[in-house]
Amino acid sequence: MSKILVIEDDINVRQNILDLLESEGFNLIEAHNGLLGVQLAQEEIPDLIICDVMMPELDGYGVLQALRQSSETAIIPLIFLTAKSDKTDFRQGMEMGADDYIVKPFTRKELLAAIACRLEKNITIKNENQRRLDNLRNSIALSLPHEMRTPLNGILGFSQILMEESDNLDSSTIKEMAESIYLSGERLFELIQKFLMYAELEIIRNDKEQIEFLQSQTAIFPNLTVIGIIKDKAKKVDREADLQLELHPCQVNITTSKMAKIVEELLDNAFKFSPKGSPVQVKAQTIDSELILSFIDYGRGITASQIAELGAYQQFERKLYEQQGSGLGLMIAKSIAEIHGGRLKITSKPNQKTVVEVVLPCTQIIEDAHESICCQKSSNFV
Repeated sequence: MSKILVIEDDINVRQNILDLLESEGFNLIEAHNGLLGVQLAQEEIPDLIICDVMMPELDGYGVLQALRQSSETAIIPLIFLTAKSDKTDFRQGMEMGADDYIVKPFTRKELLAAIACRLEKNITIKNENQRRLDNLRNSIALSLPHEMRTPLNGILGFSQILMEESDNLDSSTIKEMAESIYLSGERLFELIQKFLMYAELEIIRNDKEQIEFLQSQTAIFPNLTVIGIIKDKAKKVDREADLQLELHPCQVNITTSKMAKIVEELLDNAFKFSPKGSPVQVKAQTIDSELILSFIDYGRGITASQIAELGAYQQFERKLYEQQGSGLGLMIAKSIAEIHGGRLKITSKPNQKTVVEVVLPCTQIIEDAHESICCQKSSNFV
């Protein structure tokens, strides 16, 4: 049965609530003041908290604030008990994260209905989180073994040949095998880095303070770091002639490192899934205080149903196409954008054109001549 913590300084009210809930079979914890209530909540992690608003030492708002600052207690649903029915009081509690209000005096039916509603909602949230976690685990189980096995086979296979046949191999063959081992190791390292970043982003999604901090950061886009990544990506796959840039500078609410990661992953996908000789366009414009960053390629594309099902560790039509990748890059870019108050959108016509659009909050359009020149020069190398 669900565990409920009752925080109420009035002994008569508290006892009435405890008697009522005991008859319903709930597992109960009681606290006669807010300070003790916070302590018990942190120790017992109840499924629900019923808390009086007006209490000495630490009132209900103070209890709620303390609970929301801890990751272990932040998601526990809390119902306020109050003798006040003023809308201002309700608004204050709701803005702080209270889940419901019950005005004294209340009936047995009102209290049980409020409890049932909050517990049911909490169960729904937990089930959804568990479903997402199970899907992630299943995707990892299906995809990671393949992605890891391929480079590991290269590393183990070539290194075994070098150990057993080194006396019979010429220097050029040894060098070729060493290069293959290095490339396989590099691929495996990149996969592990992506996996760790995706896991980190999933954790940040549930950290309100971390999200607020990240959204407070700003950077100028484009800058030399981002332009360098764009150039390096194009050069690495011998696609300098295909790259087309049209970047209008602005100040965005994201760090340079996170912006660079978005650019790196989405540009990598655009090159990977389009043929050499076809254009890959990167465009940036500002509309209504938002930066709209678009990556456009003219490759194989994806269908509307595939876009709807898109998730981490998925690469569609793997048997038909040979491109390496776990599908993590796109989801990393999407997660970074959403954590920073933005969004990612994909539109695609298979075998014609694909547009991946990232929208991020933009605090200032840069009119400085130097920034414009920097952006202009970045387009001249293609």
